[in-house]
Amino acid sequence: MKIKNQLSLFIILIIIWVLLNNRFQLELIIIGFVLSLIISILFGRHIQIFNELKFTPKSFLNTILYLFVFLIELIKSNLDVARRVLTPALPINPGIIKTKTILKSKMGRMILANSITLTPGTLTVDIEDDILYIHCIDVCCEDIDKATEAIVKKFEKHLEKIYG
Repeated sequence: MKIKNQLSLFIILIIIWVLLNNRFQLELIIIGFVLSLIISILFGRHIQIFNELKFTPKSFLNTILYLFVFLIELIKSNLDVARRVLTPALPINPGIIKTKTILKSKMGRMILANSITLTPGTLTVDIEDDILYIHCIDVCCEDIDKATEAIVKKFEKHLEKIYG
């Protein structure tokens, strides 16, 4: 598991390095490679969060699908919030709803909670085991199953295949 954690950290660090520098110069790539390698060797074995990550073609495909679903939900929620701001007559019904997740991994739950928080109009307030408490700009329903279906399921089906 230590090698997997170190490799995961190395890949993430090198991707972040390239994205932050926004240039493909040989010197920058070498510096990023060396720094990422040193950091991943020193600290990678102590990181437990990558233990739940699966490196399979199926999980890679589901990661791409998940990002696509997240982007669609992000656009839809942005348009909804913008419509509510531009049309003050639209009713809002803010409140906290209770939803349930089938995700077992901590990493999967964290990404689910962050995805919900990143979409405008919703904010994950708390997570207790498999229950998520979400503040919504417009509470669609009080029923836990309907709220889970409306908010959680679209993200969850891909995250379950990635993190189990």
